[in-house]
Amino acid sequence: MMMRPTMPVLNPYDGSVVDSVPQLTEQDVREAISRAENAAKPMANMPAYKRGAILNQAAHLIQDQVEDLARLMARENGKPVKLARGEINRAVETFNFAADEARRLHGETVPMDAAVSGVGKFGYYVRVPVGIVAAITPFNFPLNLVAHKVAPAIAAGCPVVLKPAPATPLTALRLSDILREAGLPEGAFEVVTGDADVGAWLVEDPRIAMITFTGSPPVARKISEKAGLRRVTFELGGNAATVIDEDANIVHAVSRTIMGGFAYSGQVCNSVQRIYVHSSRYDEFRRLMIEETGKLVLGDPLDEATDIGPVINEAAAERIDRWIAEAVAQGATVAVGGAREGTLYRPTILENVSDNMQVMCAEVFGPVVALVPFDDFDAALAAADSSPFGLQAGVYTRDINKAMRAVQRLNVGGVMINDVPTFRVDQMPYGGNKESGIGREGPRFAIEEMTTLKMVVINVGV
Repeated sequence: MMMRPTMPVLNPYDGSVVDSVPQLTEQDVREAISRAENAAKPMANMPAYKRGAILNQAAHLIQDQVEDLARLMARENGKPVKLARGEINRAVETFNFAADEARRLHGETVPMDAAVSGVGKFGYYVRVPVGIVAAITPFNFPLNLVAHKVAPAIAAGCPVVLKPAPATPLTALRLSDILREAGLPEGAFEVVTGDADVGAWLVEDPRIAMITFTGSPPVARKISEKAGLRRVTFELGGNAATVIDEDANIVHAVSRTIMGGFAYSGQVCNSVQRIYVHSSRYDEFRRLMIEETGKLVLGDPLDEATDIGPVINEAAAERIDRWIAEAVAQGATVAVGGAREGTLYRPTILENVSDNMQVMCAEVFGPVVALVPFDDFDAALAAADSSPFGLQAGVYTRDINKAMRAVQRLNVGGVMINDVPTFRVDQMPYGGNKESGIGREGPRFAIEEMTTLKMVVINVGV
């Protein structure tokens, strides 16, 4: 019997092999979709209370395995274990939020007699599952970003076939075991592992009704070409800006921008990348940020003291190096950081940057921020909004008029007043404008994407 080829899952910190997973064939992917197809009717017919109970039980089982999952995640994707625990606790909330939404999924009545021809008729609509959902997730949140696709699909009554990132499939496979234990029917959640070919086979299959993808704009464009008339949601990252005005609480702003820029080595879609600081507070902000950044501990993600672990692989570290070197060659200066040890990259603060540098106009996806002084608040808003991305933005000001101008003028999916763009709680609508994506996540809003409306009209006069 021929052995199926496997792919090693490597620890980004030391390169050791954590485990291996199958490199699936096209036939394997087709069979997984067939199992999901067989589960479609049972899922659609499953009562709301049962879908909610399965999701709540999954949340309970995840909570029971926090330590094991955190250590697995730290080894699989290099996230410091104390941050991994935070992600797992958020996933528990995500599943519980989805359970709540499963129980209150509903339609509405329509006032038919508002139209002359509607007199004597009663109308209402209901939400029904769209069908099989294909989900493709990145490496950086291997549990909670999976939860944001899988839990709403279950709540909506849709089977889901997930392709996790090749670097981080183990947490998703563990979640599959958890959902099976929670009572999810066979085929309702399938995990397909492998490289880009697996993703292509998945999205090209005509039985897939919807594709939800988190990743890069170039890949999203390729998926769009294959999707045709099917539904899609895309969450595509950004290069988030924070504007810090002259009346800001600088201590709070420094603390939050350090978290927002450097947590998980900046490998977060809404990570702080561009920081615009009023000139009157620039030196104070700069001094304090450099001082506090120097206190961050780099090292083994399994060490409780570690604040900053590795980036996902050597290639990512090398790319960050190139982008910083390119910026320096164009006139930028490194205030702190700008060096690496293998996959460990020191948190980096750049100054004297220009808008055409990749560290300003593209997504670094690393622990790199750029400081830019400004004198005019409205000009700073315009600079923050000049990006091709539009995921979230942060604005520090105590002036309500300025805050409201920011809300009105920034073309982004979320504006965080007196906080950084990295802020997210899992029940809020989350997603971006421009090249940051299409559609919104958050259980309630994802369920809306994963259901379609069925209108019913009853002629009561016959």
